[in-house]
Amino acid sequence: MRRLRDETDRFFARYRYGMEEVLTKLEILRDEFSRTFDYNPIEHLGSRLKSVDSVVTKLERKGIEATFESIATAITDIAGVRVTCSFISDVYRVFDLLVSQPDLTVRKVKDYIADPKPNGYQSLHVIVEVPVFLSTGPHQVPVEVQIRTSAMDFWASLEHKIYYKYDRQVPAELLDGLTEAARTASELDERMESLHRSVHGMPAPLALEPPIGAARRPGAVDPRTGPIAV
Repeated sequence: MRRLRDETDRFFARYRYGMEEVLTKLEILRDEFSRTFDYNPIEHLGSRLKSVDSVVTKLERKGIEATFESIATAITDIAGVRVTCSFISDVYRVFDLLVSQPDLTVRKVKDYIADPKPNGYQSLHVIVEVPVFLSTGPHQVPVEVQIRTSAMDFWASLEHKIYYKYDRQVPAELLDGLTEAARTASELDERMESLHRSVHGMPAPLALEPPIGAARRPGAVDPRTGPIAV
């Protein structure tokens, strides 16, 4: 039992180290913007590490036996980092700055801003792999990064609290209210983005813009279409 516990601790430690690596990259960007420029696209950084019980429960829902190998293969969101920005354009800017770093590998992108979930949820999700160098050698560790605006984050936090309170059996009228609130939050983001562009003399986009520099960077990733061929 002690041996299994020690192996489990070592296994999950990799994910904590990977999470800290990604956090450090984002903290460096935030610090650079604060020191060098008159505007910082990163408002807040947060992180979380799923518990062993949570991971095992997720595997059971998928009908997969819980082993270290199955966890490494089937679960990519054990380590999570959340980035909160003021404006939608900041979300894509931070995305581009993060995934352009050569030691990161993008595994999956889900753009729920361009294509919101049916309940109105919006956020930009990216699974990246980051190298973690241990005494046993290098390990590629997946980390889920969620990038969203403050309005999106507030809505997601409220939704989580409501689902927790009702044990996921949320009354229909509350679900309708959440969907309407998501529309309101989206409209607020669009209005704030317009004001932001006006203040900084930026042209209004014809559509959601790809990440800055994405179209010209070899191996780049557009969150809506995946890797860009150049």
